[in-house]
Amino acid sequence: MNVAVSAPAPAPVTPPAAPAVADEVAARLLRGTAEDTGPRVVRRTTDWAGPVAEDLEGEGAVQAACGIMHVHGRASGGPRPLAVEYAATVAGVLTAQGVSAVLLARHRGLELREVRTSAAQGALLALCQYLADATAPPDETGTPPDSAVLPSGGGVRGVAPGGATLVSAEGVAFEVETLDPEAWRLFWARLGVAARVAGRGWTPFQQRFATAVCVLPGELRDAARRTPLDALRAASRTCGVSLVALSDDPVPPGLPEPVRLAPSPGGARVPRPGGGPASQFTLPLGGVRVVESTRRVQGPLAGHVLALLGAEVVRVEPPGGDPMRALPPLSGGCSARYAALNAGKTVVEADLRTNQGRATLRELVADADAFVHNWAPGRDVRLGLDAEGLWRVRPDLVYAGASGFGDAYPSEHTPIGTDYLAQARSGLAAALRPAGEPPAPSLMTLTDVLGGLVCAQGVVAGLLRRARTGSGVRAETSLLSAAALVPRPPVRRPGWSPLELPLRTADGYLYLGERARADEAALARLTGASHPAPGDVAACFGRRTTGEWRERLRSAGLGATEVRTDLSTLPADPAFRDAVVPAPPGGYATVRSPWTFS
Repeated sequence: MNVAVSAPAPAPVTPPAAPAVADEVAARLLRGTAEDTGPRVVRRTTDWAGPVAEDLEGEGAVQAACGIMHVHGRASGGPRPLAVEYAATVAGVLTAQGVSAVLLARHRGLELREVRTSAAQGALLALCQYLADATAPPDETGTPPDSAVLPSGGGVRGVAPGGATLVSAEGVAFEVETLDPEAWRLFWARLGVAARVAGRGWTPFQQRFATAVCVLPGELRDAARRTPLDALRAASRTCGVSLVALSDDPVPPGLPEPVRLAPSPGGARVPRPGGGPASQFTLPLGGVRVVESTRRVQGPLAGHVLALLGAEVVRVEPPGGDPMRALPPLSGGCSARYAALNAGKTVVEADLRTNQGRATLRELVADADAFVHNWAPGRDVRLGLDAEGLWRVRPDLVYAGASGFGDAYPSEHTPIGTDYLAQARSGLAAALRPAGEPPAPSLMTLTDVLGGLVCAQGVVAGLLRRARTGSGVRAETSLLSAAALVPRPPVRRPGWSPLELPLRTADGYLYLGERARADEAALARLTGASHPAPGDVAACFGRRTTGEWRERLRSAGLGATEVRTDLSTLPADPAFRDAVVPAPPGGYATVRSPWTFS
């Protein structure tokens, strides 16, 4: 006789608390900006999952489910968490943007009262280029984008073998940066490396922005280890290569505020909201016109975010178009990564080195509400396209300059303003690693993304201030100021036990929720571990599949999240249906707007 045995009811699960870091970041950005008290308060909801139909109970779960652990961990050969609340920080910036955009829309006659966003939507937006790369048609070789084979033997002093961090003869970790292949060759030549060997390292070094992996020839790492830091610095200065040593200090002195706003010298005028009446639009920046002259990630992402908020964005590119259009994989003849940040923008080609090109930009600005650039320091003045020059064309223009380091360095010693050097200089490279690991930047473009988002916030905040005062506004942001926005421990980095890392299962990886990690005895009973020590318990997870473990943990009232290790699977996941748009034939998957306004 068969006897039916009913399974025990799962223990009740307390809904996860809202991300406190997101509230703190939003409050910091809105300080002095938002009129959000009284009857016209902007209601805002920022939670962990948003429209993603998963039980995401915290930062780690969001990083696991959305793919941050996967992209960050590519250089190490397996998924790894960021030791900072990055997704929650992004969600905080999105919250501040949503609130500021609602207040601006009200000045323009559009009655909005509420904005919603989430850490999961922030994580997906941060990964939009990687998602486009993973879901676009394969290149002619059919090679997937994250298929780099890492060298065996591990890294130096714990540095990932697929990372770009180098180590000097004294054991000091450092980062180098150059966009010039000749400067790269000369630097390694001074260290005794043959040109053909240095050349093998150039492509992975440049492509690390796209792949999040940098498999350098061992000869380069060996040459760095033979050379004292002072000699490395001298070589970098001679060859025009930027070099930044990594510090264990997660909070170095002198970090700037995320956004600096300043009125134009002309002073206040009659307030003019700009963009015309908003009542005919459904999005808060509908009718607002933005002109951008930007490259790479930081600037284009700022324009992309403003477009998601409803703005019309006109992009100025050099004759022949932005070289990034050719970056594989291609979709419809254009780079999927480029298109993920620039699709939908109107493109005007102009050579800003010529009088005609500069005149074209001025004509565009004369009919615009905001101008955005992320040019190298001093280029705006040399071109006569600085804020003072463009205010003569449009006195109430919001002029947003997004730099690498702002004024953190003397002008003659400013490093190239790219992501990984900003992570190094800001202390983020130390903060995102656990105690016991040396500092090293993530090869996921963390500060490029945050820098673009913070720049966009500067534009929206500037438009709101203009709507109140009538004056033009200068908004200054940088990769460094954006990196400084990420909360981190002031002195000691936290350590990780084996249970705080992705656990290898029979068919993938699993990330334990906070309650599960805290109850080692329950995990030992559940897994059959001979001892409740974290290492013993972690070793047991290889006996079953990820799905089996999730079900067993759920029945015990202990949460766990499957770690995504392939971004191409994300659009087909039913849980992400309302957050990701699947790739059309021959196209690539896109991320839906991270806000809901009502």
